[in-house]
Amino acid sequence: MPNSKVNDLNIELARMQRIVNSVLAATLREDRKIEKTLKEAIRYMLLDGGKRIRPAIVMWCCRLVSGKITHDAQIAAAAIEMMHTSSLIHDDLPAMDDDDMRRGKPSCHKKFDEATAILTGDALLILAFEILEKKVSNPAVAAQLIGKLAEAAGPAGMIAGQMADLKAEKVKGTKDIVEYIHINKTAKMFRAAAAMGAICAHASEKQIKLLGEYGLKLGLTFQITDDILDVCSSTRQLGKTAGKDAKAGKATYPAVIGIEKSRAKARLLTSQAIAALKPFGRKADTLRRLAQILQERVK
Repeated sequence: MPNSKVNDLNIELARMQRIVNSVLAATLREDRKIEKTLKEAIRYMLLDGGKRIRPAIVMWCCRLVSGKITHDAQIAAAAIEMMHTSSLIHDDLPAMDDDDMRRGKPSCHKKFDEATAILTGDALLILAFEILEKKVSNPAVAAQLIGKLAEAAGPAGMIAGQMADLKAEKVKGTKDIVEYIHINKTAKMFRAAAAMGAICAHASEKQIKLLGEYGLKLGLTFQITDDILDVCSSTRQLGKTAGKDAKAGKATYPAVIGIEKSRAKARLLTSQAIAALKPFGRKADTLRRLAQILQERVK
């Protein structure tokens, strides 16, 4: 991809980061009487670092359909980032992936302690639903958004993927197992981000379905690339511990089919994600560039 298009997307992504960071900070400034240590841990994990890809997808999909980034889309973007951060906190715990680093700094249980990390993750998970219920302008839209997020993050979504990921450690992985893990652990949350943005724009069912398909393929690409980077990149580049998947014996695409076939799979999924955007024409160019950059990323 030409450098000018990469730079344009990076500028646009930085703008989305500023928007969602502003909403997140404003939410935490509100007087919720959150216990001091818990609030400190929430701020530590939520406000400092993170690519904010999922929130950006929410806002870009809303803008694609409605022509603007609505207030509801900004709230939905903040909610999905809270849910994502919650999952990272829990994923890093010793009972899960046992990682000391996250977003280039000590993970929550290393900065504070395990009990605080568990409660911080729980708090963010619940706060995500609270802000959707309280801050989205239309109760019917709020209900739809809550449903999409719950479905993606719940026991038939992200949690199912996490469970399968744990069970697959130290056993011989297969493509079916890896795909199940990737779809549930990562891709369904990307699909939810795209669908939530469309819902905030009062999109048609067809538009929601198309953008959801884009999100699902994008999420699969993101996770496959993540697995490749775990093998090929350094801890400094990633901002988290490199090489931990192989050390833990995790089921990943590189472990099952190798690096080159994994890269080919990521390219195929990227083309499928872009194909889902065809009915939206040139207005979807930002989402197309995002798909290409996520597949080509090096950190």
